Amino acid sequence: MDVSKVIKVIGEEIEVIKKRDPAAKSTFEILLTYSGLHAMLIYRLAHKLYTARMFTTARALSQFGRFLTGIEIHPGAKIGKRLFIDHGCGVVIGETTIIGDDCLLYQGVTLGGNGKDKGKRHPTLGNNVMVGSGAKVLGPFKIGNNVKIAANAVVLNEIPDNCTAVGVPARVVKRKGIRVTDELDQIHIPDPVSQELCKQLAKIEALEKRMDTFESKGN
Repeated sequence: MDVSKVIKVIGEEIEVIKKRDPAAKSTFEILLTYSGLHAMLIYRLAHKLYTARMFTTARALSQFGRFLTGIEIHPGAKIGKRLFIDHGCGVVIGETTIIGDDCLLYQGVTLGGNGKDKGKRHPTLGNNVMVGSGAKVLGPFKIGNNVKIAANAVVLNEIPDNCTAVGVPARVVKRKGIRVTDELDQIHIPDPVSQELCKQLAKIEALEKRMDTFESKGN
């Protein structure tokens, strides 16, 4: 293992944390307390073992990383440079996931499968992708470069470059910074339970009117 290359990779990941997280005070603090950095260091070693076909050892190391950090990264995943996992607890990255350079994942993100596919089962993220807290990206499709996925979104289909997607299921609401729909946003997300209750109430009122009309004719 090239020690100078390892030191360079660690240095790049520390610098991106300093750049993206205003709470980061020093290199020492990041090395000591940032679980996202710890998870990435363990992943990179586990991935080396995985590519050397030491599958059981790689999985055991990745599970140790999960126990230590609360972040589960399958050693078979392919992750580019300078991934920042902010806070990170509950993040799950599947075996056939591919992540480009300079991406940002928040806590609770799942890059997983939909249970229907074989082979390539997990998503491919381009460069400079941001995935918000609690978002789920499920399936073997591509998320383009410079995409932003809102908190708690559920992405089930491909998203083109330079888009913002929100909602369940996720829909593109901005493309190249220009809003393309007003149906969904981070603040004014419709409540499906409330909508369904309103529909049922309208049906009940219509039925009551019909019953009143029927009874008045009968009298």
